[in-house]
Amino acid sequence: MHDFAEIPGLGFLPVNAFVLHAEQPVVVDTGLSLDDRNFVEDLSSVIDPADVRWIWLTHPDRDHTGGIYDMLEVAPNAKIVTTFVGVGILSTERPLPLDRVFLLNPGQSLDVGDRKLTGFRPPLFDNPATVGVYDHKSGVCFSSDCFGAPLSSADNAASETIAAVSSDEVSSGQLLWASVDSSWIHKVDQAKYEAGFEPFRTFDPAWTFSTHLPPIEGSLDAIMQTLRGAPDVPEFVGPDQVALEAMLASFEPV
Repeated sequence: MHDFAEIPGLGFLPVNAFVLHAEQPVVVDTGLSLDDRNFVEDLSSVIDPADVRWIWLTHPDRDHTGGIYDMLEVAPNAKIVTTFVGVGILSTERPLPLDRVFLLNPGQSLDVGDRKLTGFRPPLFDNPATVGVYDHKSGVCFSSDCFGAPLSSADNAASETIAAVSSDEVSSGQLLWASVDSSWIHKVDQAKYEAGFEPFRTFDPAWTFSTHLPPIEGSLDAIMQTLRGAPDVPEFVGPDQVALEAMLASFEPV
């Protein structure tokens, strides 16, 4: 399910959620937490929410949890797949019923009837509860925020595949996003960072779905090579108050 958020000064950031039509259907992430979004209604166009058995949150940031509490109501047999830390973060907003939680750490797997899903820690992330997903049956990988990129237009953000966007735009956007979303990247040991890409080499996914990028078909070699340089990208420094006041002053009166 495609969506995007316009971020002033950065561009249009794709925000995707996914459905695995497994024997025990799985929803991966639940969209933006904005008043004009209705995740359950959107989900209903591809599956009856009552049939969902698992809600895998790749991490509990607000751009991944928009429909989580509504889903608990409309999918009474579903459990939330997250980590101990994820439960803690979610419960600062509203306590989660612990009988609706399934705790899974990177390296562990979940049987959803006709396939096994394995959790892993992507090399780039902005939340300590991040756990990506690999589907051993379809060869599909869900990488959470990793590989994301703000793009130049809403049309690009909504592309069916990343092949529809120029490789230069994707590469520059991914390096920018790495600096914005994983600000710790400038302080890491390069060898340990590069080892974080090993799950993708092991899985060799047919498709890779990032929350913040159109789908990637096939090899990730070129993208991983680009992101090897992320620690050397200049640190991102956002606008300050002076810039904000200038922006506000430029707006037309309503």
